[in-house]
This record gives sequence, C-alpha cells and structure tokens, in this order.
Amino acid sequence: MAAFLTPFMGSAVNVALPRIGGEFKMNAIALGWVATSYILAAAIGLVPLGRLADMRGRKRVFTWGVVVFTLGSIASALAVSTTNLIVARVVQGLGGAMMFGTGTAILTSVFPPQMRGQALGINVATVYIGLSLGPTLGGVMTQALGWRSIFWAGVPLGIAIVAVVVWKLEGEWFEAQGERFDIAGTVLYGVALFCLMYGFTLLPAASGGVLVGVGLVGLAGFVVLERRIKSPVLDISLFSGNQVFALSNIAALVNYSATSAVGFLLSLYLQFTRGLSVSSAGFVLVAAPAVQAVVSPLAGRLSDKVEPRIVASIGMGLTVAGLVWLAFLGSATPVGVIVAGLVLIGAGFGLFSSPNVNAIMGCVERRCYGIAAGTVATMRMVGQMFSMGIAMLLLALFVGRVELGPAQAGALLASMRVAFGIFALLCLGGVFASLARGKLHGRMKDEGGRMKAERA
Repeated sequence: MAAFLTPFMGSAVNVALPRIGGEFKMNAIALGWVATSYILAAAIGLVPLGRLADMRGRKRVFTWGVVVFTLGSIASALAVSTTNLIVARVVQGLGGAMMFGTGTAILTSVFPPQMRGQALGINVATVYIGLSLGPTLGGVMTQALGWRSIFWAGVPLGIAIVAVVVWKLEGEWFEAQGERFDIAGTVLYGVALFCLMYGFTLLPAASGGVLVGVGLVGLAGFVVLERRIKSPVLDISLFSGNQVFALSNIAALVNYSATSAVGFLLSLYLQFTRGLSVSSAGFVLVAAPAVQAVVSPLAGRLSDKVEPRIVASIGMGLTVAGLVWLAFLGSATPVGVIVAGLVLIGAGFGLFSSPNVNAIMGCVERRCYGIAAGTVATMRMVGQMFSMGIAMLLLALFVGRVELGPAQAGALLASMRVAFGIFALLCLGGVFASLARGKLHGRMKDEGGRMKAERA
C-alpha cells in the first residue's frame, strides 16, 4: 500500500503541474521546484533515516513516515502560495524517505534469498501501478475537481496504511540496536548533498557552480569522517569493499538520472506543444509505468534464477533505445510513436529495477538492510534530482524564466530533444557499470543456508 501511495501522488502531481503553475502564476523554474523540493528532501533524509531504522526499528520508522507523509499531503492541499506548497512538499519528502528504505528492508528481512527477487518484484510492480494510475486518475481528478484533490486522495490511504500496520504487522527489526547514531556525519551529509543538488539546479549561474563545488568538498569530507567513526551513518566499506554493492548503486544512479524527467518533459510537451488536455496527456504517459508493472514481477522472479546483472543490463539497453527514439520527436509526431518510445523505456526499466534492488539487498549483512535500502533509494532520489536538474537547466537555457504558453512550444521541444539525447548517453554508460558488477548467486545461496539454520 505504501509502495503505491508515493509514486501515485508524484506522477499525478506531474500531470497537474500546468494547472498548479497557472493558479500561482509560476514560471517554468518555479514549477520545476514543486517536483524538485520533494525529491531533494527525500534524498537528504534517506541514508540517515535508514540508519535510524536499523537502530530503533524499521516498523517504527516506517509507520511515522506514513504519518509525516500524510500530514504533508494535507498541507499541500491547503497551500495558498508557491512557498506554502514547496514547504509542504518538503514535509512529504521527509515522510517518503522514512517509508522508502524501511519498506524494502522489511521485505528483505522477511523473505529468504530464493524468494526475495519475486517479493521485491511484486513490490516494485506496485510502485509502477501507482505510477500508471497517477497520470490517468490525476488528470481526470485535476480536470474535474482541481489539482488539490490529488493531495486529498492520499490522506485516507495514509490513514489506512497506519491502521493495517498497527493491526497486522507483527514484530520489529533492528539488528543494529544499541549502536550510536552519527549526528556529525548526518549534518555534514545533509548540508553537502543540499549544496550539490541545489547548486546543480542553479547552473549555469556562478552561484550554482560555487554550491556544486562546496557540495563536492563536503561529500569528500563526509567520506573521510565516516572512515574514522566507529558507528558511521553510512558504512563506506559497503562501497570500497563490495563491488556488487558499489556498481549496482552506480547503475541505479545513472538509470534514474536518465529517466526520471521523461514524464515531466513529456507532460509539458503534450499539453503546451501538442495542445492535449490534462487527462489526455495522462493517458499517453501511462504507457511506460503500465509496462513496468507487468514486467517487474517477471524480472524479479527471473533474477532469482539468472544473475541479476544480466537481466538489469538488458533492461538498461532497452531504455537507451527508448530514449533515442524519443529524442527525434517533432511538433506533429503521431501519438502512437510517442507511446512506442514509452513502452520501450517501460520494458527496460521493468527489467532493470527489481533485479538491481535484489542484487543490492543480497550482497550486504542483515544488520545493514536499512542503510542498504536507504542507499539505493538515495541513488533513486539523487538520480531523479539530477534528471530534473538537467531538465530545468535546459528549460532555463532554451525557454527562459517565463510562464509557459503556446509561444514557447518550439523552444520547449528543442530543450526536450537535447535532454533525451543526454539521457540516452548517460544510460549507455550505465549499461557497462551494470555488466561489471560481478556474480551474486553464490553469495545469496550461502545467506539462504544461514537464514534456514536460524529459523531451525
């Protein structure tokens, strides 16, 4: 249920952005921040909150995450200005961070390795069902009831999730209980990541370059600090001493950087360049996540039998093909051609995602499940942020800081073509990172034997 809630709302908000921008008189950059503020807050919170869940209880952090996310939804629905809405989206992002990593970690704690890919595949499919219904239902709701109805729709579902957790989810998981929480590392990590990601959205301005530099220096200092601390918020040895973990996370970062802004750009293209209604644009955009929802469980099950790197790499190759396909869109391209490109991206992403998560969760110790899940979710959020940053940078260069309208249709199309070309090159590089990660099944077999002995 939680895996459905956050992507549903995120994709529904994407298709409603033109209406939100019209009500608050936002320019293209401010409109991008309605989506970006959520991603930024979630990215900063994921690793520290995943570590906290390992120490204090994954179910506890998960439950409070649903509560915070629901409160953020209410605040978003009641927003009366651009600032109000962006702050509310930050609250939603922090709640989402508490949910993302802990949900995956709980599933990994419960299911043995030989069933883990299938379980994670079902979970990922639920994410894509949310992404599929978001544009369609979000478009219909926005057109009939206004954009605020999207945020109100998440409130009863959030309440229902908390009720089911309290009623049905027994036990608790905190293998790192008693370890000390790294406050200094958490603060340094948060400030560095904020500077890096926020600075990226300000490029090509000089202030953006300065912030990106500060962020990179801060992250380097964070790595040095974490190597010296007994109980770090992020165990750097997971990257330096675990090739599967490091390269799988790099593959995730690249894949999300290359795909996350596709829906945002196509939503603007379909409504401003092609003149489609909100609901019609939503029905076109549903193609990719619908295919992802079908493919992901099959890919997850396949990764229990075939090396995850093989399945995931094939998926990234299909994504490259879909991005190249969309890079040649014109002002009168048939809708069927657009849908075909989205189907390619959807199939590729479905083959990539659950095998990649299976590889990451299967190559770490049980006490690190929360931080591993938080790390891969951070790669997703940072990738989404970079993807949106690239899109916003190109919008600033081609369109400028003006309110979008029919007069900007040509510039919008040009920025979109360049973006898809950049995304295709990024994803092509990610294919090689995915292939280089090495074998995993022998390690997962050993873990399965340990879990069976523990149960006995």
